[in-house]
Amino acid sequence: MTVPELTPEEIAELLKAHPDWASAREGKAITRTFQFKDFSEAWGFMSRVALLAETQDHHPEWFNVYAKVEVTLTTHDAGQSGGLSQRDVVMAQAIDTLL
Repeated sequence: MTVPELTPEEIAELLKAHPDWASAREGKAITRTFQFKDFSEAWGFMSRVALLAETQDHHPEWFNVYAKVEVTLTTHDAGQSGGLSQRDVVMAQAIDTLL
């Protein structure tokens, strides 16, 4: 099932509402880097995001080194070849509320 892809205007609104997120992959994803005090704090954040992802059935791509967590959001079944969808908007908002 294909998910509707966000329009360029909707992507601009998303980035305006969440200025810590940046466009990635030629507008097909958004990314944000989080810096924590230590590994334990970073891991705790990742655990909370994982629980959110499970409830939303929408899982981020991420990379972790010690106290840094890089999160990328995209919807693989949006549009013709993947892109941003309302799922990513909801997940970015939920992640932002964890901080």
